[in-house]
Parts: sequence; C-alpha cells; structure tokens
Amino acid sequence: MLAPTPTSDIVTTDRLLAVFADFLEIDVSAGDAASDTLNTYRRQLVQYVQWCETHQVEPATATKEDIKRYRRWAIETRGFKPATIALKLSVVRRFYQAAVERSLIPLNPAAGVKPPREKRDPAERITYLESIEVETLLAAVKRDGSLKAARDLALLAIMALEGPRTVEMHRANLSDVIRQGQNLGVRVEGKRNIRVVPLTPQIATLLMDYTEQREFRTATKPSDPLFVAVGNRAGGQRLSRRGIRSIIDQYLTQTGLKHGAGRTISAHSLRHTAGTLALRSGADLRQVQDLLGHADPRTTCIYAHVGDRWDNNPALRLGIAFDRGESSK
Repeated sequence: MLAPTPTSDIVTTDRLLAVFADFLEIDVSAGDAASDTLNTYRRQLVQYVQWCETHQVEPATATKEDIKRYRRWAIETRGFKPATIALKLSVVRRFYQAAVERSLIPLNPAAGVKPPREKRDPAERITYLESIEVETLLAAVKRDGSLKAARDLALLAIMALEGPRTVEMHRANLSDVIRQGQNLGVRVEGKRNIRVVPLTPQIATLLMDYTEQREFRTATKPSDPLFVAVGNRAGGQRLSRRGIRSIIDQYLTQTGLKHGAGRTISAHSLRHTAGTLALRSGADLRQVQDLLGHADPRTTCIYAHVGDRWDNNPALRLGIAFDRGESSK
C-alpha cells in the first residue's frame, strides 16, 4: 500500500524552502551551477515569498491565479521588463516543481503561467562601438608603465575585440591563460560551457605584459585571479563584476563614448562590439558563435541582422533625391 501523499496543510514555507535549497545544490546546471546563478535564484525566491506574506498567500497552497496576481504585480506595481518577469516566473516554477518532485504538493501552480511578450525589437538592445571608437577607447589608457594601465589595456582589448562576458573575466584565474603552440588564449567559464577565447598576437602581448608586471611585483600562484584590483586597499583581490564595469565606464565616460544621441554604451556593449565588428569584417557566423560562446546560433544572427538592416536597407535602392533648399517663408 502506497504511503499517502502529504497534504498541503502540513507543508510549511520553511519545508518548501529547504527542499528548494536542496534543488539548487543538486539539480541546477546538473549540480554545477555557478555561485552567481544560485544567488540569483535565492534572491528571486525571497522576493516571491515576501510578496506572498504581503498579499496573505500561503506558498504551499498558492493557486495558478495567485501566480498570475504575482505576475500582474511585477508588471503594474514594479514595472519590471518582460525578461525580468520571465526570470522571476521561471524561479517560482522551479520552486514548485521541486516541491512536486518531493511529493509535498500535488501540482505546480506556476506551470503554464507565461511572462508578457517582449514588445521591443530584439536587435534594438544591441549597442556597440565602431572600429574607430574602439581605437579611441584603447588610446585613452595611459601608457605610463603602471600595473593599472597594463591591466586596464589588456582588459579593454580582450572585452572589446574578443567579446567575453564580464562574469567570465571576473572568474578567470592565471591558470586559465593557456598556450597552444605559438598561440595564447584564455579559458573562460560561460553560462553552460567552458571554452577557450583565442587572443590575437597583439592582445596576447598586452596580457603577457600585465601578468609579467604582476609577477615582478609579487609572487603569484596559478590559482590567483587573472584580473585583480590595484592600490593599497584592495590590491591583489579579484576584480568584481561591478569593478570591471566601473573600469570600463570610466574610460567610456572619459572618451565621451558612454552616452550619445540614441545610444548608451555599457560593459556588455563591448561584447556586442566584438560580435558586430567580427561579422562586418567577414568572419563566418559559426566562428563568431564559437568566439562568443553562444549556445544558439540564432543569438549570433542578431549581430548579422543589425549590420544587414543598415547596409541593405531597401530604401537605399530607390535613388530618390531630396531638395535640401530653404523652405519658403
């Protein structure tokens, strides 16, 4: 005789949270999720539980209508973007799925509750620098022989021309700098895989200059972070993602590239820059997909679409001349 399934009236929120904690450690990314991913899940779930408390909803007995109310709150009260709401609903859905798999509740109330559709053109979020602007950005780094200058130049060059994610540069260690024959690359851990970012000879030289300066100043170990803070207070500590973004924003602001008419450039824009410029220069779509670590080639295609939109605008073929004379008074 089968043991009776626990009824929801004896399932506490603490019990659900404990089950979800096990799920995070064991099931997310096959048990190998990055700490950043796990922290994101935890933060999103805390927000959902707090919403339940405020709206007098017992998580163990929540219904699909309750989840829809949570979605409506995220849209109307908080004004979250569709992508953010999609993340929140995904976490809630996994929260309840973990409870279903442990027979704590019979059904997943979040199943089938979809986020609002993205009304924005996917290509609109692609902001990037032109080649001449990349040169301007790199030229802004002082060539004063300092460790900071060597670090910043290597970091900017790798991110703008090779396109790794900020988190990948944050996670990289000295041991991740690898040599294959005469070639140098950086092994990075992405969202779902590990890949080697091949460095051009010039960028490889910049990275070696930086790492050799570090070794000259203080002994390093392979397990040490690749990019570190410099200065008296945090010198030698791993650069945080916020620290990397701050460095990049500093140079973008200094060069006047941060904000412009219809465009704001961020650290992530450097990734878009690498993808867009590579395709424009004739690189194969598959090569760019491999360089950027995209699991889905359709993600890489967005960069091709951006360039094609302007270069092959059908209106350019019309040959219509416009009278630019002064209008009559």
